[in-house]
Amino acid sequence: MSAPTIESDPVPAAPLHAKSRVRGGLLDPQMLLTSLPQAVRKLDPRTLWRNPVMFIVELGAVWATVLAIADPSFFAWAIVVWLWLTVVFANFAEALAEGRGKAQADTLRRAKADTAARRLVDWAPGAAPTEEPIAAPQLRRGDHVVVEAGQMIPGDGDVVEGIASVDESAITGESAPVIRESGGDRSAVTGGTTVLSDRIIVRITQEPGQSFIDKMIALVEGAARQ
Repeated sequence: MSAPTIESDPVPAAPLHAKSRVRGGLLDPQMLLTSLPQAVRKLDPRTLWRNPVMFIVELGAVWATVLAIADPSFFAWAIVVWLWLTVVFANFAEALAEGRGKAQADTLRRAKADTAARRLVDWAPGAAPTEEPIAAPQLRRGDHVVVEAGQMIPGDGDVVEGIASVDESAITGESAPVIRESGGDRSAVTGGTTVLSDRIIVRITQEPGQSFIDKMIALVEGAARQ
């Protein structure tokens, strides 16, 4: 009597989107190549003097180079190499941080420009208003928009009708969805978040250029790493 064979379940292959995520990040080659010219330009003393520590290190590197040329030795040139590497890598890290900030700002700006809104003309509770498509940056304070499951909220506002589960991870980083409903303390929604279920009507409360995403873009573009 032969022993029974045990069939093992095949190991599932990794999904394609999981492989595609393992790329980019801090050591993205394209970002490194883009930041390298900016790092070289930051060696200019007229730019570097705004960072006193690195400015003094650069002056020390120049003076150490002069001394190494006048009296060459292994120790002298080793000090020169370390000082210049310190300055170059500090500038490169700053240029890389600025480049990533600009890329994030561009991503936010494109996401806002590409978002379409469904504005309700002459909306009133219980009425059947006319719906018209409009670009999210053209929404003004007081406009009413309808957002359904799977759609992005086009601007900051308050829920005036309905209840929905909202994904705010793109803004707050919180992975758990939150509930937003009309009335009470849970009616405020942020542009750029996504409705996961149901349907809500939102009254826009910010003028163009004053939304939370606009402030995030200004903050990212104005950030400087020292």
